[in-house]
Amino acid sequence: MSAQPGHGLRTLVLLRHGETTWNAERRIQGQVDAPLSERGETQAAAVAPVLATLDPVVVWSSDLQRAARTAARVAAAAGLEVRTDPRLREFGLGEREGTTHEAYALEHPHEYADFVTGRWSSVPGAETLTGVRERLEACLGELADLVPPGRCGVAVAHGAALRVAVEALVQGTHTEPSAYAGMGNCRYAVLRERPLARPDEPRWRLHAYDRGGDPVPADEAVAVGA
Repeated sequence: MSAQPGHGLRTLVLLRHGETTWNAERRIQGQVDAPLSERGETQAAAVAPVLATLDPVVVWSSDLQRAARTAARVAAAAGLEVRTDPRLREFGLGEREGTTHEAYALEHPHEYADFVTGRWSSVPGAETLTGVRERLEACLGELADLVPPGRCGVAVAHGAALRVAVEALVQGTHTEPSAYAGMGNCRYAVLRERPLARPDEPRWRLHAYDRGGDPVPADEAVAVGA
């Protein structure tokens, strides 16, 4: 028996946190625990009721406060509690965490050129791409297994980590630089299970990416980038 989008297929919504004070200062964050800015709080408050209309059954978050604070807004709007998990953290960026983009470009121009094009293996002490993929995939797989068929789960994390997660879940790959651009603050991706996917095929199909505003309807059949 075939399944139709929105009928028996699980949905994952992957949301990036709101703007932080360090985003506003153009400072490289990585796993430094920077707080949301006033604008970030406003962004989180605005996206929360939008995602609540999808009636999620679980909301998970990175344990870094910028994501956890954003997730708390979503969870409250949906009548849920947030579960935090460090596996949803951003890339660790080693020696460059806390550096402004301007200083990085001035002091290490060749390395910075790699950084801004997504070649983060050039960053001293940076977490590996494989390591990020493995922890995100494991965490999101556990989240998805808690979602009943036909229902939705939300994960709140970070721009680069989510870019890696989407590529891994949808295409079964991880590349440097990624084929995906980073999502904006408090913007999100929507993934749905493939109907009758074969064992050698990715479980998920991308239905929306870097989306803001109204959520994707449950019966929307367009697959973006799948």
